[in-house]
Amino acid sequence: MYADFVVQMEGVNMLSIFCRLSLALICGGIIGLERGSKRRAAGFRTYMLVCVGAALVMLTNQYIHIHFGTSDPARLGAQVVSGIGFLGAGTIIVTRHHQVIGLTTAAGLWASACMGLAIGIGFYEGAIMGSIFIFLIITLMHKVDNKVMSTSKAMEIYIELKEGHVLSDFLSYAHANSIKIAHVELVKPKYEDSKSMAAIISLRLPKRHPHLEVIEEFHTHDFIGFIEEI
Repeated sequence: MYADFVVQMEGVNMLSIFCRLSLALICGGIIGLERGSKRRAAGFRTYMLVCVGAALVMLTNQYIHIHFGTSDPARLGAQVVSGIGFLGAGTIIVTRHHQVIGLTTAAGLWASACMGLAIGIGFYEGAIMGSIFIFLIITLMHKVDNKVMSTSKAMEIYIELKEGHVLSDFLSYAHANSIKIAHVELVKPKYEDSKSMAAIISLRLPKRHPHLEVIEEFHTHDFIGFIEEI
């Protein structure tokens, strides 16, 4: 009985088609729920569509190979892996402060497509374990990444100086406190009627320190009107 069930699940029939597409729907939905809860560009429905679509592509490829014998079983899947890039690229945004956001969403869409391909070809074990790892990376590793980044030596800040002050005031302060300046870019202040000078500055602290405390320390100086980490 079990052997017959395995044979059915490996072939292309109504049972295997239903099970594979249902599994793709569930796995894609689980990842999509997490992204949607954080109000990302690609959410619940997008991830489900990508995963189910990729699974259907592999099912179609397997069907063509079995019934016509003229298709490479991996040909259509390879097109999905490369073609999903256009969808992922649409979620990547460069903010006005030149901060790149959406990379995790784009990578998640690509991983969801790969997961769908595995499900579509009947590689259930790899697909299920892959979906678990993808979910753990997106949820738990996000907290680890934030913890590491929040105390790293490297920082990028947006700063507005009070009227009458110039950027050299901040640079002098940084030099006096052994803070290295890696890059400075002058930008327009957030408020158009502001006459203050604004800049995006990449800096390196002399030692690891919570960035929130560093920002609070910067705020105590009278030449700084506004400052935030980006």
